Amino acid sequence: MIDFTKVTTKEVGKFFDYAILPKETTEEIIRRECKVAVKYNVKAFCFSSSYWTPIVAEELKGTDVMVGAGIGFPFGQQSSAVKAFEAEEAVRLGATVLDNVMNVGALKDKKYREIQQEFKDYKKAAGEAMTKMILDVNFLTDDEIVTACKLIAEAGIDWAKSSTGQYEGPTLEQVLLMVETLKNTDTKVKVSGVKFPRPQNAYVFLMAGAELIGTRQAPQIIDSLETMRKIGIIPEYKG
Repeated sequence: MIDFTKVTTKEVGKFFDYAILPKETTEEIIRRECKVAVKYNVKAFCFSSSYWTPIVAEELKGTDVMVGAGIGFPFGQQSSAVKAFEAEEAVRLGATVLDNVMNVGALKDKKYREIQQEFKDYKKAAGEAMTKMILDVNFLTDDEIVTACKLIAEAGIDWAKSSTGQYEGPTLEQVLLMVETLKNTDTKVKVSGVKFPRPQNAYVFLMAGAELIGTRQAPQIIDSLETMRKIGIIPEYKG
């Protein structure tokens, strides 16, 4: 769990991925928002496919902001081979972190061996890149969330991510369930789909044990840190 008493305003950016996913995104927007990502010291700049990867890699070269490509967006119903190809291509083009979408229907059909093999294929295809798997928990029961998190951890995937951000986001209870399921594993929890009011909700998710938030509103949320400290949602910085 994050100890906010030791986190400065500059450091808090590393608990956020800056996600730019709209259909109308253009190269001009991507380049401009990459600069915003660097300014706010976020962990990664995330986009919805490998198409923008070379441009993002170019803009972020020489920084410690990761290049984050989406895999299987937004439904996750591509075949394992297609997702693996997407992952390999994105890494070849410069991606350093991948956000893959789980096939929710396959999980509901209890095709656990199939899902586990897909997860392993994805992990192998990603190579040295950081890996995430997206559940879209609003479509899942609590038991399905637990099962998915266990499969993700067993496959050695670095992060279990609550949502694509394209649908309803998670409840606090769902995030707590993910955190509890993944404790004592090497897999961490990322939250996306943060509801309004986003600053309050985002920091509550981090206080609940999530270690990363993916959102288009990362700058606004980071800027609100001192306000959150003033009203007691986040503890004061003690150095």
